[in-house]
Amino acid sequence: MKRKKSLLTLWIVFSLAVFAAGCGGQQTTAPAASGEGQAETAGQTESAAGDGRITIGAALPDFDDKWLSYLQDGMKEYQATLPDVEVIYVDAMNDASKQLSQIENFISQQVDAIVIVPVDTVSVQNMVEKANQAQIPIVVVNRIYEGVEQATAYVGSESIKAGLMQMEEVAKLLNGKGNIAIMNGQMGHEAQIKRTEGNKQVIAQHPEMKVVLEGTGEWDRAKGMALMENWLQSGQQIDAVVSNNDEMAIGAIMALEAAGKLDDVVVAGVDATPDALEYVKAGKLQVTVFQDASGQGRGGLETAIKAAKGEAVEKFVWIPYELVTQENVDEYIQKWQ
Repeated sequence: MKRKKSLLTLWIVFSLAVFAAGCGGQQTTAPAASGEGQAETAGQTESAAGDGRITIGAALPDFDDKWLSYLQDGMKEYQATLPDVEVIYVDAMNDASKQLSQIENFISQQVDAIVIVPVDTVSVQNMVEKANQAQIPIVVVNRIYEGVEQATAYVGSESIKAGLMQMEEVAKLLNGKGNIAIMNGQMGHEAQIKRTEGNKQVIAQHPEMKVVLEGTGEWDRAKGMALMENWLQSGQQIDAVVSNNDEMAIGAIMALEAAGKLDDVVVAGVDATPDALEYVKAGKLQVTVFQDASGQGRGGLETAIKAAKGEAVEKFVWIPYELVTQENVDEYIQKWQ
């Protein structure tokens, strides 16, 4: 009987031990399972919320364009002050279809906002529409066009004012009379259209001034030089060369200087680039109009960041033009130093 009781006691003790071990195992595994679940949830939450960084896609038309390189520098200098902002720069190489593909890539990457300097002012409308459909803010910089209000914002200068300021100064230098040769930038660009329009509005106000030659140098120094060489060979009397930008104006100066005719012709440009300012200081380029490339780049990026954060932004952010002549050129040289 005692033997049976002893066996019964051992069996009860064994059973209790197994039960306790089982309960202990459940208690040790439950928190572990809970911990894994919490870690996974935390990871999902962090991924959804992001790490606090803002990513901006910057679509530029041509990295080799001198003036646009200053605009990009303005963006980069401002970006350097913002540790939580990443900017992805892409070069369309003046190819509108390539720029469209780049915008589509930005959208698929789900960037927080896009800054675009359009290759042209027609294809950009489709790009803006795609960004809007994806609910990604898109800021157009420098090249304005009809319908730009569909973008989140526009940052730039009013091109027609550059043409007006430029030609008004040329008219003063010519005493309101003379033959004008106009060098156009790339045809169809908003700046080409509006700067030339401003030129012609001023010319129309002076009966003794007229346009005798007009052609495109496509914003390029070498092409501006070649165009000027052709004009010189035509034998047409030219009193002023009025260029849509400084690079073509410098090309014209080089051709005129080689022909020994620079002293007889007023040359005017737009942008007030560092190279152009040296020509102004030397008395070879009589007029240029300062277009704040760095200011436009900074303004475009700053506006895009605000939009990415959900802050209200101005629909139009205007960066004013400023007339530059030999009298005030030193002030503008200092701006680039």
